[in-house]
Amino acid sequence: MTAELALGTYRCRAIPEAAAHVAASGAQWIDTAPNYATGRAQALLAPALSDHPSLRVSTKAGYFTAATGTDAVHASVLTEGQALAGHSLAPAYVRWQTGRNREQLGREKLDLVLLHNPERMHPGDRPALHRAIRDAFVVLEEEVAAGHVAGYGVATWAGLEEEAFTVGELLALAAEAAGGLHHLVAVQLPVSLVMMTPITQALDGQGPLPAAADVGLWVMASAPMHGGELPAMVDQELADLIRPGLTPAQACILAVASCPGVTNVLLAASSTPHWKEAAKAVAQPSLTAAQLREITDVLASP
Repeated sequence: MTAELALGTYRCRAIPEAAAHVAASGAQWIDTAPNYATGRAQALLAPALSDHPSLRVSTKAGYFTAATGTDAVHASVLTEGQALAGHSLAPAYVRWQTGRNREQLGREKLDLVLLHNPERMHPGDRPALHRAIRDAFVVLEEEVAAGHVAGYGVATWAGLEEEAFTVGELLALAAEAAGGLHHLVAVQLPVSLVMMTPITQALDGQGPLPAAADVGLWVMASAPMHGGELPAMVDQELADLIRPGLTPAQACILAVASCPGVTNVLLAASSTPHWKEAAKAVAQPSLTAAQLREITDVLASP
């Protein structure tokens, strides 16, 4: 079974329109962050979320705009020096940002809050990074207990691939933060025919995707089109190898959606035609492991 599509609002050019298309399509998830669309993404999503309360939304804490940083300083949750960094996992900031996310999205309870690229904290110092993640998880467990958040996780660009942390370590940090039963439910990471490492690892039963799938975590594949660049890099011959009759864009999406362990593919499709094209791709039967291995071997060859 292929993964399901979800709207990713990073680089989405028309967020309100895209959210309306997604709601009409029956998709379940929208992914956003307080720094997307220069800090306006969550407010732009709020009307669609109000009109379609069944839509689930994942948002983040970590990166913030300069304006949000100023507000955080005024709220005494960040120092001026911390605000200049544009990124923080400080417990007071995570708590404050989670409340701000709820306000901007118009939701009393957030479905999912992800720590945004935690690997940016304490580069090269894994023990310090893990302490920072654990302390942020403590706050998110408190938010769950208060009824403000249903679950939490990590959205990373390079943390899992570079092994700044592993899925197993994240689970252990969550258990430590919760004192037992935890509410870590998701990981988000880039998976594409450019960033193929998670795919090739998964085909060998290794890496973050099988580790997440084995414990029932949602796995949200970000950047499946590699920032929109990938379709231009895939010719029709390769698309036909993936699945005859698909466009290069559809072939790229199907490959990611077929990857073992992936549950959702985040797509920044602003228009109805683009969304429908992607939906047709994920409606296809999944590629087999043998087919995925052949594709990755072709792309890896010089």
